[in-house]
Amino acid sequence: MIKKFLVACALFLIGFVPAFANDIKCEFKDGIYHIVIPEDTNIEFVSCEKLKTNRQVFNELNPKLVVNAGFFDPKNEKTISFVYNNGMLLESPIDNENLVFNETIMENWLKVSNRTEFRVTSKGGLLVYDITPHNTVYAGRLIASAQAGPMLLPKLQLEEEFFVVRDTNGNVKRESASVLSKTARTLIGIKNGEVHIFIVTNQHPMNIYEARDLCLKHGMEKAMAFDGGSSTSFDYKNGDVEYHVTSIGIPSDNTGRRLKSFLVVK
Repeated sequence: MIKKFLVACALFLIGFVPAFANDIKCEFKDGIYHIVIPEDTNIEFVSCEKLKTNRQVFNELNPKLVVNAGFFDPKNEKTISFVYNNGMLLESPIDNENLVFNETIMENWLKVSNRTEFRVTSKGGLLVYDITPHNTVYAGRLIASAQAGPMLLPKLQLEEEFFVVRDTNGNVKRESASVLSKTARTLIGIKNGEVHIFIVTNQHPMNIYEARDLCLKHGMEKAMAFDGGSSTSFDYKNGDVEYHVTSIGIPSDNTGRRLKSFLVVK
């Protein structure tokens, strides 16, 4: 795991960044970063026409937090996930010809297109967070959303979202997104109105069942996975403390894999 920290506080030694009310908190323990975003925080999603690293987006926008989000196709640099921001559609998998002309994907399109998303809506003047299948009807006004999956809680949805296909004997004959393998993962959950993000690094790789159990252990009411593996990355700044974490590194700059969409808190 290649990681870089710029730290101006001895508290880093115990893996804790102090936070005031309404600040983002970040802890590190046993190879896992646990980020807590307070309720009613403005969470946005951005996408890039040309792939960019998490660190590039962080440097361009100068936000508090950037985290990798939806799936994409590295061959044509097009999305595999629906992404919205400011109520507007930014990315649609329907525009990805590698999906549209894939017979297997099209045969299972209802499952693929309805994969779980993290969603922000506005209702009664308050921001509401949700983790739900893409086609779920919502109340209020859509602010932002990013799709990935699978859903972890309240119920793991591997076959329902076409991440795993089994034969009549229950044996796995198709697996997507390395869900059954131990790898780095980016997980997002909701608890008591707060958003919790777990960056599971290569120091503590998990399969999707272990990822589900991690969210359950921390009391998440709802949880899902964003893109993971080599895409897992986040950049965070709180005062003089910065974390720049990626599961891979490019020799020239160590900023990680180039990605399509990102969760951003400014």
